[in-house]
Amino acid sequence: MAGLWFEEFHVGQVFKHAMRRTITEGDNTWFSAITHNPAALHLDEEYCKGTEFGTRIVNSAFTLGLMVGISVGDTTLGTTVANLGWDEVRFPKPLFHGDTIRVETEVIALRPSKSRAGQGIVEFLHRAYNQHGELVAHCRRSGLMLGRPTT
Repeated sequence: MAGLWFEEFHVGQVFKHAMRRTITEGDNTWFSAITHNPAALHLDEEYCKGTEFGTRIVNSAFTLGLMVGISVGDTTLGTTVANLGWDEVRFPKPLFHGDTIRVETEVIALRPSKSRAGQGIVEFLHRAYNQHGELVAHCRRSGLMLGRPTT
């Protein structure tokens, strides 16, 4: 199991995830299609030539999914009970086809669960950067985590 038990987390802990992902045109088109998002910003190159970006941008929901997904292997794989929510999701810069995303995760709060013995809530701050080191996304995520088994 790759994820950590609740007791293994501490405030200020930072994970610099080794996994990175170069985003392709196919990724963006496929994700936009399966989520029924017809926004021209993701699908219509001719339209986008007239925007401030000059080309299609990556669907922000895909960016969010990658940012959280990349973090799972080092933090919550096999030890999470449930994702409790995402807060303060921001996209200060867009991603484009061919950009490579890398992610860092910081533990910013934790507490034992009040209603579930042996479990706890961990609050993560995820930050995603492009290949130029520019911050492209960040969010706070709360997860209900399993405590270390006693047997």
